Amino acid sequence: MTGADTAHGRESDRMSDLSFRLMTWAFAAIDLVHPHVEARAGSFGIREGTTVVDYGCGPGRYTLPFARLAGAGGRVYAVDVQELALETVRRKALKAKFGSIIPVLACGYDCPLPDDCADLICALDMFFGVREPTRFLAELRRLVKPEGTLMIDDGHQTRRVTKDKIAASGTWHIVRETPDVLTCAPV
Repeated sequence: MTGADTAHGRESDRMSDLSFRLMTWAFAAIDLVHPHVEARAGSFGIREGTTVVDYGCGPGRYTLPFARLAGAGGRVYAVDVQELALETVRRKALKAKFGSIIPVLACGYDCPLPDDCADLICALDMFFGVREPTRFLAELRRLVKPEGTLMIDDGHQTRRVTKDKIAASGTWHIVRETPDVLTCAPV
């Protein structure tokens, strides 16, 4: 293991560059056949001026819709442990002329953003891969404003597992549940 593959002595949740490229290709194919990202992003209550953290942003499939919704007065932090993800987001933001998108490299579960910086954190299609969910959720709690919100989905795990991880963290409580996403408020 190299320094890039560890975070504070533990294996990180970072995928290989090849896996990232395959995931990006798969998302592009899915979005071509079933374009739902814009509508899903629109259901999260993002308004002009909102500060959003797209945690585990991957290739930025939600980052650009979030930036459109947050408008010129908003800001979207695209956070990932994968350098290739941030390069991809940077390219897309430049092409779309979104200066409000700020790529941020996380190191394991440590994100360099300041405390209480986000109105909304979205952790979409990634929570199932988090090896230390309690530590991860505590970091998200640090980032969100006291009146902020976390939108999190199951990804490739059951709803029961997702809910159990959230409850065990002691940092969030579920305020709304839909088949698509859990809306959580900080404890």
